[in-house]
Amino acid sequence: MGDAKGTDRNTGMNVDTKLVRELAELLAETGLTEIEVEDGDRKIKVARSAAPAAFFQAPAPAAAMPAAAAPAEVAPVQDGTAVKSPMVGTAYLSAEPGAANFIEVGKQVKAGDTLVIVEAMKVMNPITAPAAGTVKAMLIENAQPVEFDQPLVVIG
Repeated sequence: MGDAKGTDRNTGMNVDTKLVRELAELLAETGLTEIEVEDGDRKIKVARSAAPAAFFQAPAPAAAMPAAAAPAEVAPVQDGTAVKSPMVGTAYLSAEPGAANFIEVGKQVKAGDTLVIVEAMKVMNPITAPAAGTVKAMLIENAQPVEFDQPLVVIG
């Protein structure tokens, strides 16, 4: 890199390092994996790898699904079945702040019971149990941003 302002001596490109740092901080705060900003002929793209987590799978590129879409996808996991988010949004463990969580580890659920809610574009979408079983693991926290196809809960 060139001087303190970020001028690359080889290409003459002036990089706004302050903007790049702000975009990187925004990635960390929001949980996004990349941000791209375009200003005239200048384009800045900041990307990061998603942090590895237990049972995490890379999200597939897809648009958010409309409310009341297909039920949450299910994938086999070592000790049960992972219920995945059918959309990008924010996951909530209870119906409202201060209310009891829909489920907790060890709780029995029936097919159709609400496990979590994923809010997408101001619409609350209940994610339901695909089958009866016991909650083996919670893979998300309350008010956590989630990606399409991200595992949320393990039921066994």
